[in-house]
Amino acid sequence: MREPVDRRHQRIIAAVESRGTARVQDLAAELQVSVVTIRRDVEELAREGRVRRGHGVVHSTLPTQELPGSGTAGPDGDMVAVVVPERHSYLYETLHGARTVLEEAGLRIALRIAPQVAGAERPLVERALADGARGLLLAPRWRSPAVEEADYGWLAALRVPAVLMERRPRRGSALHALDSVCSDHWYGAHLAVEHLVGLGHRRIVFATRDDSPTARSLRASFAQIAAEHPLVEEWAWTLSSPGAGKDGPYAAHETADVPTLLHELGATATVLHSDVDALMVVQRLAESGVRVPEDCSVVAYDDVLARLGTIPLTAVAPPKAEVGRVAAELLLHRLQDGHGSGPRAVRRTELLPSLTVRGSTRNPVVP
Repeated sequence: MREPVDRRHQRIIAAVESRGTARVQDLAAELQVSVVTIRRDVEELAREGRVRRGHGVVHSTLPTQELPGSGTAGPDGDMVAVVVPERHSYLYETLHGARTVLEEAGLRIALRIAPQVAGAERPLVERALADGARGLLLAPRWRSPAVEEADYGWLAALRVPAVLMERRPRRGSALHALDSVCSDHWYGAHLAVEHLVGLGHRRIVFATRDDSPTARSLRASFAQIAAEHPLVEEWAWTLSSPGAGKDGPYAAHETADVPTLLHELGATATVLHSDVDALMVVQRLAESGVRVPEDCSVVAYDDVLARLGTIPLTAVAPPKAEVGRVAAELLLHRLQDGHGSGPRAVRRTELLPSLTVRGSTRNPVVP
C-alpha cells in the first residue's frame, strides 16, 4: 500500500531534523521511493518553509543549537573555510566556482587570504578550525618545492575534510592521499604547442613564472612536449618576468629577456605564463619594432586578462571556475560521509584546459 504523501513529508522532515542535513539519494533509499519523488517532496516542503534545499541535499530549518547532537556548535556549524593566496586573480575565479556550490548547499564560506610569505596558510587554517569550520578548500601558494613539503605534515594531520585546488602533491608524499582537483597543465601546454606548430611555427620560446606549482608544471610540460615533437626544430625556456630568478638556480639563458631570446633563437612564436607577463612582453616587442602577430605569434597561458590587450591574445584557459565547482562538490561529499553514506576513495581529479584563438597568432611570414 502506497504511503500517504503527508506521512512521507513528516518522515522527510524528521530525518532532516535529526541530522541537520540529509542527501536526497539517502532519503530516497530510506523511504523506498524514487529520487524524483523525494525531489518533488523537497520542493514542496521548501516552498512551505519546512526545509531548505541545497545541491543534492536537504537542510533543516531549525537553528543549529536546536538540532539533536549539535551540542555547542553554534551558528558556525555550517561553515567551510576557503584559503587562497592574495593578489591571485586566477584562483579568485576558482573561488567563484566553489562559492556557487557551497551556497546552494546552505554552507557559509569563511574566506581566508594568505599573504605572500612562506607558511602563511597554517595559522589561517588553525584559526578557521577554531572558529568552527567543518571543511576546507585550499590553494597554498607553494612558491618552491621546499615550501610545499614543509606543509605536508600539518596538512596530512587535519581532522576535517579538505580538498586541494590547483595543487598536486608529490607522489608518495604524506599528502598523496588527500583529495585534489587540478587543471591538466600538460594538456594546456600541448594545446598551445599544437596550435603554433599547426600554423607553421618551428622555433618557439616558452616563458613561465618561477613562483607557483602551475609554473613548475608548465615548464616541465613545455620541455617534454617540445623536445619530443617532430616538427619543433628549436626551442628555449626562460622566466617570463624581467628580473625574476636572478638569485635562483637558473642559467643565464633561463633569465634572458623574452624579446632578446626570440631574436637569438630566430623564433617566430612564444608561449607565456601568465597573461600579465604576456601583455607586457607584447608591449616590449612593439617598442623594439617587432610586430604581433606578423613577426611573432604570442599565446598566453591563464586567459584571465588576455582578451583585454591592444591585440587580444590567443590564450589557453584552464577551467578555473570548474575546478572550484568540482572541488566544492567533492568537499560536500566528504562532509556527508558522516551521515551514513560510507567512506569514498580518495580522488585526484584533473580537468582539461581549452584554447581560444584571437588576434595574436598567425602563420609565420616566409622571407
